[in-house]
Amino acid sequence: MTFDMTQGLRVPPLGRKLKLGFVGGGRGGLVGNWHFGGVRLSGQWDVVAGALSSKPQTALASAKDWSIPPDRAYTSLVDMARIEAARPDGIDAVTICTPNAHHAEAAKTFLSAGIAVIIDKPLTHSLETSLDLAKVAQDSGCFVAVTYPYIHHAMIRQARAMIANGAIGQVRQVLAEYVQDARVGPDDLSNPGTAWRRDPSTVGRTSTTADIGTHAIHLLEHVTGISATEVRADFHICGGPKTLEDTAFVKLRMADDVPGHLWITQAAAGNYCGLRLRVYGDRGGLEWDQEHPEQLRYAPLDAPQQVFHRGHGGGMLPQAEALSHLPRGHGEALTDAWANLYSEIGIALAARQADIHLPEGQVIYTPLEEGLRGMRFIEACADSHEAGGTWVKF
Repeated sequence: MTFDMTQGLRVPPLGRKLKLGFVGGGRGGLVGNWHFGGVRLSGQWDVVAGALSSKPQTALASAKDWSIPPDRAYTSLVDMARIEAARPDGIDAVTICTPNAHHAEAAKTFLSAGIAVIIDKPLTHSLETSLDLAKVAQDSGCFVAVTYPYIHHAMIRQARAMIANGAIGQVRQVLAEYVQDARVGPDDLSNPGTAWRRDPSTVGRTSTTADIGTHAIHLLEHVTGISATEVRADFHICGGPKTLEDTAFVKLRMADDVPGHLWITQAAAGNYCGLRLRVYGDRGGLEWDQEHPEQLRYAPLDAPQQVFHRGHGGGMLPQAEALSHLPRGHGEALTDAWANLYSEIGIALAARQADIHLPEGQVIYTPLEEGLRGMRFIEACADSHEAGGTWVKF
């Protein structure tokens, strides 16, 4: 048996949609809405069950919002895992959208029940907890994916393919930044979403570095195919008073002696969601800006620059065209990246269920091992800062 992929990412290759449950992400949850929107648009899943909040009333109300049947609207994730695992029509996977410190126990509960797990990044709130989760996942033999949506933009896949094809020659330097202004003022700890992100017992040793810095390093390594080997980090509070950093400057030593730099902040007034990537080689450079995700600037050495636009043809490579669904001029943005993420995860899980080997690179998702790498990055940055900005291997 093989998959017919000619219909694109949004057609279920097994002839049926997979069944998905959610833990967390219910009413009022911004991240949950991103996930849910991507799931629906992906065409690969039906959301059929959920324990959407630790508050029973909110959990039940949120389930109604998402049209989850009442008998599959749970107030306990333990009950949900047990009951869904026993149902003949039980869920194929569960998405975990809780605060970081609750990821591990929720994931282990479902893995122990034999249910595949999709976890919002970062993997957990500590490397130790993440390594323990990884052992449980390995013992269970279940599928695990971590959600880094930005690598599912069509133009990020274009940049990755161009670098792999030698369009900019040998990579010589890399720079990434993720610049926001949501934390310029003092923290409003009456907001639950703010409170847990500033509580070390819930978020871990870092706040902004874990929240958005992990996106920047993951994107940089994904596009270039080059791994960072050491970091030197300085944490700062550049906005109102906080218990943890809102800004980090991180120098990188990459493989092949490539230098790199990350600027990560949620306290740069006047910025919105500025995730930007610049990669320069000995034959040219590439630049991408998440606020203008459908364009990729290519500047070959001693030649006119080009701007590639998302779509079909016009210089788009097959790897990028697979993630492009509308003609040029019909905008695709972050919701479409989330949809591509859930499409690619869905196809990968369907292939696993049907014991089908997918050709390398046909679909891409972030496996648990890369989630662990994100945790090692967080810990290395915290270690470096606490040691006065020394170089730390990871």
